[in-house]
Amino acid sequence: MRLAEIDRGDRFGTRLLFRFISTVSRARFPDAARVAFYHRGFAGPELNAWTQHTMRGNSRWSVAERELMAAMVARWNACPFCVGAHSAVAVHGMEPATVRAALDDYSTAPIPDELRATMRFLEKMTREPHELDADDAGAVLAAGVTRSQLTDAVAVATVFNIITRYANALDFELPTDKEFARSSGILLKRGYA
Repeated sequence: MRLAEIDRGDRFGTRLLFRFISTVSRARFPDAARVAFYHRGFAGPELNAWTQHTMRGNSRWSVAERELMAAMVARWNACPFCVGAHSAVAVHGMEPATVRAALDDYSTAPIPDELRATMRFLEKMTREPHELDADDAGAVLAAGVTRSQLTDAVAVATVFNIITRYANALDFELPTDKEFARSSGILLKRGYA
């Protein structure tokens, strides 16, 4: 079921706001933002605040690294909308070729060993959570990742395991690469709140 089919009858002011933003930005107002307006109790202020803190709060991981983690979780969950959105933001802080290589195969991509070890942990957390144990965390820490970095990475994977699933369930419309690039600057500047 597409998002538009669920949300008929939205308030006139909200529809007008979406139309204004779409006109000014020359792009359709993204479905991810629409959910926050339409379903405030489901994906509103609390989820936005959690995502903002996770993705833009104080961390030893850069914004680009956290955005790449989000894109990887989206890849593992087969969510093309989130892969496109978060990889488009990640390229603002790392080489586009590096982002593409990581999305293709993080184990051979030119990324730091700490990030590679963390990605291995996040992949298992996402795909085989029942298999994840203390040895997996120990391997990440042995690779030089701090406990705080691992905690931050787990928060990224947790929030995007939720977001990618509702993006898929609501069948978010897939913007063009040009639209993703345009909106990535806004997401980078404004964040998630």
